[in-house]
Amino acid sequence: MPEGDTVWNTARVLQRALAGARLTGSDFRVPQLAATDLTGWTVRESASRGKHLLLRLTAPAGTPADGSDGTPGTPRSGGPGGGRDWTLHSHLRMDGAWRAYAPGERWAARPAHLIRVVLRATGAVAVGYHLHELALIPTAEEESLVGHLGPDLLGPDWDPAEAVRRLAVHPDATIGEALLDQRNLAGVGNLYKCEVLFLRGVSPWTPVGAVPDLAGTVTLAQRLLAANRGRWTQSTTGSLHRGQTSYVYGRRAQPCRRCGTAIRKEELGERVTYWCPVCQPERPAP
Repeated sequence: MPEGDTVWNTARVLQRALAGARLTGSDFRVPQLAATDLTGWTVRESASRGKHLLLRLTAPAGTPADGSDGTPGTPRSGGPGGGRDWTLHSHLRMDGAWRAYAPGERWAARPAHLIRVVLRATGAVAVGYHLHELALIPTAEEESLVGHLGPDLLGPDWDPAEAVRRLAVHPDATIGEALLDQRNLAGVGNLYKCEVLFLRGVSPWTPVGAVPDLAGTVTLAQRLLAANRGRWTQSTTGSLHRGQTSYVYGRRAQPCRRCGTAIRKEELGERVTYWCPVCQPERPAP
């Protein structure tokens, strides 16, 4: 699953390509939005919230979508139109991606059946591949999709004290699983989970209640994500050279960069975990 900095970078790509533009066409290739036409709509901004992408648009005055005739303007369930401000929400999960192209530019070599939406403007074409949770809702209702998320590590609402409070609610949960729970803090993925816990010297199997410094852990996570904002190569070591960007993630059986012990890999919950058995205390017995 993409990390929060990858989603942040993707939002910036769409911001540069579409912000302020009036759409000249749209093509939705998902059943729930197949009849939706955003031609004439204006893109106000592209934003990220944790791992969620929010493309905010304004419908032309007088269209059914602005609620002026009291009828639903988009294929969503319940209620009349939601005013002129709408949000196209998407989630990348493991394999989703947005790409922006110049008009006439050849699109990426991905199978056409993976395309979920195409948004066209005079100066750019945005293509969403294998997107998940694609929905068009009134901007005023965004909280119905992202309101459950914890503080966003790359957002203006970042609040380490609130993140610590949420983590501490479940002291028996493993810290490895708790960091991935987006209800605690939004943006940490498997890479940063493994790297943060290595740098803090904490076993991924340690119960949250036994982690000596939760505040230091979440603060380090935020610093690592922020350091990688604006670039696609993620590094926690300070090096951007191939094979040198991580301490433990993706390095099973390779020597630990600190002590030389072979890095281990094992499943924790639904995700694999990498850790050093010497630099990070062994997991407690069941």
